[in-house]
Amino acid sequence: MSISRESQNERLPDSAFTPEKQNNIAIDTLLCFALYAASRAATDAYRPLLEDLGLTYPQYLVMIVLWEHETCSVKDIGSILHLDSGTLSPLLKRLESAGLIKRQRRTEDERVVDITLTDMGLELRRRGTDVSAKVSCKFGIEYDEYSELMGLLKKLTENLSAQV
Repeated sequence: MSISRESQNERLPDSAFTPEKQNNIAIDTLLCFALYAASRAATDAYRPLLEDLGLTYPQYLVMIVLWEHETCSVKDIGSILHLDSGTLSPLLKRLESAGLIKRQRRTEDERVVDITLTDMGLELRRRGTDVSAKVSCKFGIEYDEYSELMGLLKKLTENLSAQV
């Protein structure tokens, strides 16, 4: 594995990338595994609260985007959530079948499909807005740690997305 010094902004020492260190890989030293494990734990913490709303975690994320923007194109939802259309389309279909959203093609450009909340989707907002706060309380970290972690995760996402 070769990591360019420029892409890491001179933050990690050269010793972190020696052949000896790369050949002695351990699961508990992998940042990507720590992110994966934390993501799974967070999703598991959301599950019981979201079951009460009849949503999965990915569906909940779509609903949050719509609660924030009210109307959003499929393309924009995918961009915000970093989801491709193959993943997003079934989520939207299930939300539409549940009566929470409706799809409508734009009259000025029928290639664009807008997603809007139904009255039922708007009503769910009232019950769903405190879910994230309840789960965040389970994280066991202080607000400044939360803010720092959010900043680091956004930076990591931007850096990795720029390389794709």
